[in-house]
Formats: sequence, C-alpha cells, structure tokens
Amino acid sequence: MDHLLQDPALLAVPFFVSFIVLELVALRVLETDADAPRRGYARRDSLASLSMGAGSVVVNLAARALALVGYTALYAVTPLRLDPHDWWTWVIALLLVDLLWYAYHRSSHRVRVLWAMHQAHHSSVHFNYTTALRQKWNPWGELLFWVPLPLVGLPPWMIFFVFSLNLVYQFWVHTETIPKLWRPIELVFNTPSHHRVHHASDADYLDRNYGGILIVWDRLFGTFCEEQRRPSYGLTHPVATFNPFRLQYAELALMFRQVRQARHWRDRLGYLFAPPGWSPEP
Repeated sequence: MDHLLQDPALLAVPFFVSFIVLELVALRVLETDADAPRRGYARRDSLASLSMGAGSVVVNLAARALALVGYTALYAVTPLRLDPHDWWTWVIALLLVDLLWYAYHRSSHRVRVLWAMHQAHHSSVHFNYTTALRQKWNPWGELLFWVPLPLVGLPPWMIFFVFSLNLVYQFWVHTETIPKLWRPIELVFNTPSHHRVHHASDADYLDRNYGGILIVWDRLFGTFCEEQRRPSYGLTHPVATFNPFRLQYAELALMFRQVRQARHWRDRLGYLFAPPGWSPEP
C-alpha cells in the first residue's frame, strides 16, 4: 500500500499545475491566430475535467489496492523473477507496460464495454492540459490487461509505479500549443501532434495513434496516422453535459439498457463486445 501512495502521478501534481499555467500564457500569445477562439479553455469544461481527475485518484487508489492483492497472488505462484535492482528490468517493464497499454487502449476503442468505460476521457471538445486530467472512474478493464506482468516476474509494486510513469508522460501530449517536433522524435515517441489525431472526432482520424510513450506500436500494427490538419475534438455524438457522473456513466447506462432490451443473446453480446456504434441487423 505504501508503494501505491508513492504514485508518481500524485507526486507530479505540481508539474501538471505548472504546465496548465504555461499553456494558458501560451494561448494568450496565440489569441491573434484565426483558430484561437476554438483553442484553449472553457471554464465549465475545465472544471468538469478537473473534478473527473480528482475522482479518478480516489477510484484508482481503491481499484489498485484490490488489484495488488490479485497481482501478488499471481507473483507468488510464478517461478519467474525480474530483479528491480537491475537496470534492464526497468527497461523491460517500461516496454511491456507500454505495449500492454497499446493493446488495452486499442481494445478500449474497439470493444463497446471497454469504450463505455474509456469514452469519458474523449468527451471534451477542447484539447488542453485539463483534458489530460479528464480520467475515467472505471479502471477495471486496464487492470485485467496487466495480469501477464506479475506472471513474467515483475513485482506488483513495480507494475503500478511504471504504469504511473507512463501516464505522467502522456500528460504533456494533450496540448495544441506544441507543434510537430524534430522528425526522429516524431518517429519513435508519442507527441502532441500524434495525440491530437487520437482525440479527433474526424472520420479519417478515428481509432488511430493509441501509443502511450512510444508511437512505434502504431507504426508496427497499422494504426498510425499523421496529423495533416487541425482536428475537431470530442465524441462523434457530442454530449451536452458537464456533469461528471453523466460523463462517466451515461454510456454504460445506455449499453446496459440496450442489452436488457435486446431479444437475442447474439444481440446482447454484440452490444457488449462489438465495436462502438454496432447495432443488430434489421
């Protein structure tokens, strides 16, 4: 539990606040830009994002405490051990966590029940550093994706620590104030340019650029898309609310209502596990 309380994401809060302030200053400089009115912050939107971030701290602490019990049990039964005192163990951990993040993130856009838990993060029509804090209150799907990690011998505390480092990295890519970077960086790492595409609701940008720290997974697995123009942000069916509870749970409620009303088991399974937007054939 002590390791959970030493979460790098919590320790990075002053870093998050500093970047929000710097972004606000940068946006004031960009006010002469023709696109400036569409950029930046809206008070109610940012307050919703911040409240969702605060709620996620509480939910994730409880969820990770439960997952820690399960991971510890798996770690106890595997004969494999990776020593956290070895530098290469940290390299392995960073790569495995990032690869599994890619797998989870891609699945959360293509499997309805996972999307219903993840979509809250994409619900803002703005793209700024408070959007990065618009986190889900339903971390159960991603915790299942980390199950292989204790089985290959990674200590459970290390899994959570490295995953938090991954999330801290992802904070800085949620901005419109940073243009494309030096090409070698854009080739290997997730950057603001790549992540703007990921948050887009434009049809040709949908379901692209899932990487956390590295964008190489998208390049390897065919989900990469270059930023060609400024995206439109938010969901393809925008939500008309700033209520954090509705943003978090309205899609889940709709999904379960459709499952309950479906007449056939095939349709029920489709509403749960088919891609978002799926509906039974007439």
